[in-house]
Amino acid sequence: MKEYNNVPQLNSENNSYRKTSKIYPFNKRIIDIIGSTIGIIFLFWLFLIIAIIIKMEDPKGPVIFKQKRIGKHGSEFNMYKFRSMVTNAEELLKNLKSESDVTGAMFKMKHDPRVTRIGKFIRKTSIDELPQLWNVLVGNMSLVGPRPPLEKEVMEYSEYDKTRLKVKPGCTGLWQISGRSNIGFKEMVELDLKYINERNTLLDIKIIFRTIKVIFLSEGAY
Repeated sequence: MKEYNNVPQLNSENNSYRKTSKIYPFNKRIIDIIGSTIGIIFLFWLFLIIAIIIKMEDPKGPVIFKQKRIGKHGSEFNMYKFRSMVTNAEELLKNLKSESDVTGAMFKMKHDPRVTRIGKFIRKTSIDELPQLWNVLVGNMSLVGPRPPLEKEVMEYSEYDKTRLKVKPGCTGLWQISGRSNIGFKEMVELDLKYINERNTLLDIKIIFRTIKVIFLSEGAY
């Protein structure tokens, strides 16, 4: 485990940390298990189709992209996604950092030259995120929560930013349904802290259904 577990309490006037009800963690885990299981079973056919297309476009690269992410209290885990970029994407990133379309400890580029043809489609529709259902099932992610950051992003965090590591990261959250790639880093942090302060079972369900709408309309994704 990396040394990221010195996570401070929320100290913003608008985001004073509030503990959740005792039953909430149990309800959340049940929703995660049921939701991820149903998703994996009913979308397995889509997994196969996307895997075949990825291999057809780039036979040498893997279908699933595995990446180290930072989770609750700084715990490190492998997050899974369908590969949407060329195999040497990390090497090419060095020359693209100055062209990021968002500020802060996060890289996002609207017309990223590293993205493959099938990658553009699965990123636009968020299909590339579906393998994270496995992360949810095994318990290192939740269906709803803050976006899991990269280690290099956390290295740039302020003490205030680290507060978003107080809870388990999620496949979706307030950030994703509020503009996704159109939201800057600071706004993302504030939305995550707002979620941490207000989270409850009803809010999680609302975010899940709102996410489905956002995905179908492909709002704010690239």
